[in-house]
Amino acid sequence: MGLSQNKYCSRGIWLAFKDLCLAGPLPGPTTCVLVLILASLFLLRVYRQRQRTTRIQGPQSPSWVYGFAKTVIDSTATTELYEHWANEYGPVYKVPHVLGQSRVILWDPKAISHFFARDTWFYNQTPFNRISIQLIMGRGVMWADGESHKRQRKTINPAFSAAAVRSLTSIFHNVAHKVVIAWDAEIGSNSGSDCAVIDVQQWMNNITLDSAGIGILSHDFGALDGNDSDVAQVLNAFSSAAYVSHKLVMLAQGFPSILKLPMPRKQFAQKLNLTIGKICQEMLLQTRKEKETGGADQGDKSCLGLLLKAEESGEGAGLTSQEALAQARVLLLGGFETTAVSITWAFIELARNPDIQTKLRDECLEFGSTPSYDDLTNKLPYLNAIMNEVLRLHAPVTEIPRLATQEDVIPLSKPMRTAAGNFTDNVCIPKGTEVLIPLAALNCSVSMWGPDAKAFKPSRWLKEDEGTHETRETLHDYRHLMTFGNGARMCPGRLFALAEFKAVLFVLVQNFVFEMADGPGVKIVESLGFLPRPSVVGSTEAGCSVPLRVRRYEV
Repeated sequence: MGLSQNKYCSRGIWLAFKDLCLAGPLPGPTTCVLVLILASLFLLRVYRQRQRTTRIQGPQSPSWVYGFAKTVIDSTATTELYEHWANEYGPVYKVPHVLGQSRVILWDPKAISHFFARDTWFYNQTPFNRISIQLIMGRGVMWADGESHKRQRKTINPAFSAAAVRSLTSIFHNVAHKVVIAWDAEIGSNSGSDCAVIDVQQWMNNITLDSAGIGILSHDFGALDGNDSDVAQVLNAFSSAAYVSHKLVMLAQGFPSILKLPMPRKQFAQKLNLTIGKICQEMLLQTRKEKETGGADQGDKSCLGLLLKAEESGEGAGLTSQEALAQARVLLLGGFETTAVSITWAFIELARNPDIQTKLRDECLEFGSTPSYDDLTNKLPYLNAIMNEVLRLHAPVTEIPRLATQEDVIPLSKPMRTAAGNFTDNVCIPKGTEVLIPLAALNCSVSMWGPDAKAFKPSRWLKEDEGTHETRETLHDYRHLMTFGNGARMCPGRLFALAEFKAVLFVLVQNFVFEMADGPGVKIVESLGFLPRPSVVGSTEAGCSVPLRVRRYEV
């Protein structure tokens, strides 16, 4: 619980006092008394902190080296595991982690709201996350804490406002229609067949890369046209589990400096930084040229373009050139990876549930014309319901770990029993405690979403069938979901991602029917890459991680 440091500090004071007394000449009595007083005060503070710290319950460690880290990574039922612990040990409990450390898990909604209200200030990135994010994305908004995070976030927020995303919605429709043309051609090339087996995941990678490239960087990577750019190679490598050692990742959480070793992922990060750096420099030169010629108002409308123009006009809150480059990496990686994973899961669920797929197609066909941003938001309720259910059941980011920078008292919704057998309505944790919010597990919690929490049920989002649970109502996140986080670090690009998700799904479901290539009962597993990605077990199609049978929809 972070108190082991105090034990070593106490011993250090005693050794320092011993060395002082053994060194000649001997210190005077006044010095010795002063050292004893300081040592006593320190020990008293440690004792009082121990008395204040709440003794919370939790499972016994299966391994001093890995704790439950290996169990959580290897488990196919991690969401059930977190909920089982919450039911057994209470809504705030501790779980043994790597190298004898422990993590405090927050399951109580009031405690979670308290945590998000203090994120980046009282709770900072863990050393592991801090180094990992810096290597991959630089010192941008995801890396920063406190005042630096507030300044950077204020700068990028306008680039992802509803007004900004509204002007980019046509990009999402255009890339989706490119896919329609490509899939039509692939189906047509299969003589004697009205369908084709297509790796939907790879196509979603291409869609989100081109959408993020044009919408965020004003740069067309041409992934849907078959161009194999350096950025595409790097991003696909980040998505691959082949470059991740589970044991190395777990040990790096105890020794974060391991991440600085010259491993493939570090080399890919450096290559990504160089490539995006060149693109950003080109954009900056273009923005300056537009300003000089008086054409800036008619120029680049991309997210990064808006950010760079704000910098040029002095409205960027002092964002440095390095921070601007870091934001570009954050926005590109975030826009590419999370949305690709989510849309892939959407097609898996539609292929598994043909009745739901048909109902969605009917809504899209009935709407007819290409929907605007406002149409996607307000006029397609079943499309919105399916998107929300995919985001609930398959959150791309599964958990949020943070380190408490000072002692904190966390309030609870209801009293819980401590390890000492007492009941308390708050939990006191010391400085240095690692706190974790299990986003994916909370999204699938039976206590918050009812007995059908693990089922794919879009109708739960419709007014006539929305089962509201008291606990869920206290989570004031996007649609009561934990998928985008909350507080100061709530995903800045969520409106961009939601609009892209719905636009792509609308176009492709209007035009095609999707089925699981190896039957509806085929097993889906999640691989450990930059984010967990779905993969079909036993696929016979070379290179297909999510092969679906796709055929043209005929009226």
